[in-house]
Amino acid sequence: MSRFENRRQIFHILLGVIVVSLIYFNILTSIIIFWILVAGVFCSFLCRRFNVPVISWLLRKYERRDVIGNFPGKGAIFFTAGVLLALQLFRRDIALASIMILALGDSVSHIVGKNFGSTNVNGNGKKKLEGTIAGIAAGFAGALLFVNPWYALVGSTGGLFVEALEFDLNKRAVDDNIIVPLVAGTLMVLVSFYFGI
Repeated sequence: MSRFENRRQIFHILLGVIVVSLIYFNILTSIIIFWILVAGVFCSFLCRRFNVPVISWLLRKYERRDVIGNFPGKGAIFFTAGVLLALQLFRRDIALASIMILALGDSVSHIVGKNFGSTNVNGNGKKKLEGTIAGIAAGFAGALLFVNPWYALVGSTGGLFVEALEFDLNKRAVDDNIIVPLVAGTLMVLVSFYFGI
């Protein structure tokens, strides 16, 4: 894995931990996250045509080159959308656990898979079994801060399983920043509902 990709994933982890902390301490609310999402989409349009101070620099530092020309800030926008959806759909503890699974599990799976992985999980060879296992462990550890071990295990396993498979919708890959917290949170809700754990 390139230094650039490692840097992106570490930024993803830090961003996730900061966001969860701000939500936990009631500094960041759903309405603020919504307006951040709106501002992010607006900035994305601006950055396609103009060099926007600070934002354009961040994009050059952390955004994949193939994305900058088409959808600048795509990763951050979908991350914010995933966080907002989790907060709106799930009770607070499950939402925070889902966001931690996204922040830690998704990033660690990429870092470990690209640097140490050898066993392909899907047909395109992008996802590695070693990365998925490491991601499940990292997501589980992060989720444990907010939910019991059963929820954390089911949520992290399910979230990282769908991240490894890569789903398509209308011949376009569904962004894992959306699908991971939604699947993780839904599975934790189902465990709560059906098993009352």
